Amino acid sequence: MTMGALHEGHCSLIRRAAEIGRPVLVSIFVNPTQFAPHEDFKDYPRDLDRDCRIAEDSGADLLFAPDADEIYPEGIKNAISTAQRLKLPDVATRPGLEDAIRPNFFSGVCLVVSRLLELTKPRHCLFGEKDYQQLLVLKELIKERADRFGIIEVEGSPTIRAESGLALSSRNMHLSEEQKEHALGLRRSLEAASSCTTIEEAQVRMRQILVEHELDIDYAAIRDSETLTPPTQSDRPLRALVAARLGAVRLIDNCEITLATASPEEEGEPRDA
Repeated sequence: MTMGALHEGHCSLIRRAAEIGRPVLVSIFVNPTQFAPHEDFKDYPRDLDRDCRIAEDSGADLLFAPDADEIYPEGIKNAISTAQRLKLPDVATRPGLEDAIRPNFFSGVCLVVSRLLELTKPRHCLFGEKDYQQLLVLKELIKERADRFGIIEVEGSPTIRAESGLALSSRNMHLSEEQKEHALGLRRSLEAASSCTTIEEAQVRMRQILVEHELDIDYAAIRDSETLTPPTQSDRPLRALVAARLGAVRLIDNCEITLATASPEEEGEPRDA
């Protein structure tokens, strides 16, 4: 499932889907119910002819590009009202990440994904890990509603990056070359977190690097990889997640993280003779 403006990240998902089985279906729909009034719905990049060529070249067999009336026959206003009444998985409401910054986002995402699943009836769904919280939300949504959608295997695929390290995103086309250098602050903040020995230190260092790159921070957090809540056990897998704004463009990134082990001197232990 995509909103179009396809890039290599999407292409990697299409190729992976082809490895799993056929036919491979790519959907393209810029979903109005997940955008707040002040967000970039009208400016979101759209070029269906280009997307069709890219999808076909990457191995897609079918492309589904419905209009809003097909997805929301009740009208957009009624659809938004329906979305706001949905019961969402905990990972869509508790972490204080995307759910805090974009409070109506996941209700719109869950509604459109539900409609697309009902229309296309897939056996497998592939999503990228760049939108990590969204991936966990959709995994839980599809699991909870197996009686409605059937058994669907959901797979997350690693984030695809430019040679510079910048996570690929449809919104990157709005960035100038100078802005792309600033945007690298997201990736650099994640890399710096891995060299820290505590969660608190990592979060402070992440924010410092984002500020140094002149990015307006939405969040910079280390969370439990499965629940996205603040970690309560030191042996749980961790995820570093950042979101920041560069002018009118909002960027997100994340990675799995293992904190560095403190040296004996840092832990206050004597050195070996």
